[in-house]
Amino acid sequence: MFFRQVIGQEGIKRSLLQSVNDGRVSHAQLFAGPDGSGNLPLALAYAQYVSCLNKQENDSCGECPSCRKYHKLIHPDLHFVFPVVKTPKFKDPVSDNFLEEWRATVTKNAYFDLDQWFGLIGAENAQGLIYSNESEEIIRKLNLKSFEAEFKVMIIWMPEKMHVACANKLLKMIEEPPNKTLFLLVAENEEDLIVTIRSRCQLVKFPPIDDVSMKEALVNVPEADGANVDTIVHLARGNFRKALELLQPDEVSAFNLESFKELMRSSYGRKFLDLFTWSESMSNIGREKQKSFLLYGMKLLRENFVSNLKNSELVFMDDNEADFSKRFAPFINERNIIQLSELFEEAFNHIAMNGNPRIIFTDVAFKTTKLIRK
Repeated sequence: MFFRQVIGQEGIKRSLLQSVNDGRVSHAQLFAGPDGSGNLPLALAYAQYVSCLNKQENDSCGECPSCRKYHKLIHPDLHFVFPVVKTPKFKDPVSDNFLEEWRATVTKNAYFDLDQWFGLIGAENAQGLIYSNESEEIIRKLNLKSFEAEFKVMIIWMPEKMHVACANKLLKMIEEPPNKTLFLLVAENEEDLIVTIRSRCQLVKFPPIDDVSMKEALVNVPEADGANVDTIVHLARGNFRKALELLQPDEVSAFNLESFKELMRSSYGRKFLDLFTWSESMSNIGREKQKSFLLYGMKLLRENFVSNLKNSELVFMDDNEADFSKRFAPFINERNIIQLSELFEEAFNHIAMNGNPRIIFTDVAFKTTKLIRK
């Protein structure tokens, strides 16, 4: 990955380049930014630049043996850690068990999210984690001598998904790493990372991608041909992954919208048998998909409430959502928006804590029935 391939974030690029050229590479850095902001692509570009044998002023050369191996993500001094799931094949999984899928995903498009990753590795009811035994693999790899590069680089994607036991085992290594070791932690919600690890890392805060850079990037996407790019940029809100999704809506987005519509229509019509059927269906889709739906529901409730203000600049819905909301928005008002949002948030937290999904979604369905008519 090259710096020039990373969308926007020009100030952060300059700062990272300067740190390498001045010989001030901090051994542990936390790249924290919202989904689609490009913190993973920039971590990859930074790692490649650090290891490049013929560094240019503003980017790695792309031609030396190190860059060629980084391009394929097979450099022997580049290591990855990311959330995985337990499977019949891997009872105690570590990242290396899914490294082939990881390389294929990142090389195809480094702007992806946790739901997409879990979908690729077949996560169903399991909730992905960086398990405690991963720490032993990290310690083992980083205690080896560098094979080729000056630095051994460990990129940990979504460290907030790290099991507490794993995080605690890593504290000492992050605080006092072997010589010429570079930790790059790539997080969306750094507040969910344990304080003792956050305090040992240099924070690099990523903002959403600016509109100008987003538009320039989308112009070069084949799927954007004929699309209203300005509208896509507005709806994406600095999230390039979301922009790509808007150009080519995936099955998850369609499923979430249809499930939300079914819930609200059945709740308003007090169709209790349909609500029982809906709850049963939602309880069987797997925990990651359940959490995805609940987050989507919170977002759509907010958009419908704001759409009543009749200010299109404040509303971020695609055409299908907007079409549904023309009739639905009046039912989301100041009398129920807070309670509905809290209902979805509480359900999300209970699902994340491995609560019984059948009970949780039945509760959501019947409380929505009461609130939607307020």
